[in-house]
Amino acid sequence: MEDYINNIDLQNISVQTLAFIGDAVYNVYIRLYLASNNNLKTGKLHNKSIKYVSAKGQSKIIDKIIDILTEEEINIYKRGRNTNINTISKNVDIIEYKKATGFEALIGYLYLTKNNDRLNFLIDLCIKNAD
Repeated sequence: MEDYINNIDLQNISVQTLAFIGDAVYNVYIRLYLASNNNLKTGKLHNKSIKYVSAKGQSKIIDKIIDILTEEEINIYKRGRNTNINTISKNVDIIEYKKATGFEALIGYLYLTKNNDRLNFLIDLCIKNAD
């Protein structure tokens, strides 16, 4: 996996690709968190994950943590939030969707830059603030 990450040109990667990666990374973290704290069937785990990984959930979470983001992190988030979006889920409004895209771009950026301490800190904070 390290080779794949090293082959990504962070200077030229699109913000949509950052969000694409961030979505997957965040999903894995949330699934690990839920699996470690619940001995439930996968369907119930999936239902619990929605409050964390849905656009609505991510939009709420970014609002709660935005004040502790660094200037660089805010810039990545804003680039993701302000990107041109061609498709949107029918269950969410455009503002929530854009904020979620910014959040996912930030997670993707932290993952690809191997800023694991900060990534872990922010995701732990997201988990604590999801309620």
